[in-house]
Amino acid sequence: MKHFACGDVVSGCTAVFVGDSVEEILGLVAHHARQDHGLTDLPSELVASVRGAITTQAA
Repeated sequence: MKHFACGDVVSGCTAVFVGDSVEEILGLVAHHARQDHGLTDLPSELVASVRGAITTQAA
């Protein structure tokens, strides 16, 4: 399982995402960024930061 805590990239955000793959996490995070952070475009630097903060957890 993959795990991402938005607060690792965006200070103060408490959203946490769990999925089977990096791609699944990125899709969930993109939706969250639009809905909760008001981002209409995801800069490549942000995507790289998110990718770097995704961890693998035992199922």
